[in-house]
Amino acid sequence: MSPHPPSPDLPFPAEGAADPDGPIRVMVVDDHALFRRGLVSVLDEEADISVVGEAGDGQEAVRLAADSRPDVVLMDVWMPHSRGIEACPLIREAVPHTKFIMLTMSDEEADLFDALKVGASGYLLKQIAVTDISETIRTIAAGRPSINSSMATKLIGEFAELAKQESTPETPVTLPQLTPREAEVLKLVARSLNNRTIGERLFITENTVKNHVRNILEKLQVHSRTEAAIYAVRAGYM
Repeated sequence: MSPHPPSPDLPFPAEGAADPDGPIRVMVVDDHALFRRGLVSVLDEEADISVVGEAGDGQEAVRLAADSRPDVVLMDVWMPHSRGIEACPLIREAVPHTKFIMLTMSDEEADLFDALKVGASGYLLKQIAVTDISETIRTIAAGRPSINSSMATKLIGEFAELAKQESTPETPVTLPQLTPREAEVLKLVARSLNNRTIGERLFITENTVKNHVRNILEKLQVHSRTEAAIYAVRAGYM
């Protein structure tokens, strides 16, 4: 299966980094040709998105990634020959800046956890409107994670269950000192609320929430809201 040809007038980004001034370079990987081609057709209509390759399985995606150097890979979780989740770390070795959005028919927690373990930034059920995927690509390319709200709820619930199983009096989980306001924000982050909703709940501005979240991540020495939520659950903040 041949890759979707890159536009000849669009230069490849520098080694190991995306081109901030060019379109978002996307590779589509799915073994269902009809779904894949439909997705490519929709993305080709977006002025700020350039489809630079497409593949029908994980092995083919790994081979194409080094040449097409995508910023974002839309990757089916389950495919023949190689699971999409297995292909992600191999692609990242060749193209370190690449971000991954996992596409799946499954809402199983295990698949979501596996995707997060390999560094996926987004996890979308295929029931999503195809046109909504474009906005998710922009969100991921801008460095913001995107997980379906129902999946986020399952994720937090599973973390809470793991915390109950793993926390013991001999191995308590503690948090660095947070201010009372930071503790309030962390509790709401752990409930998968966005900054705007948190601000409305606490009667503070969205920018103030962003500042609190940044301080919380620094104090916890983590890189994402999901990791912060894990800390909150395991330390009994929920």
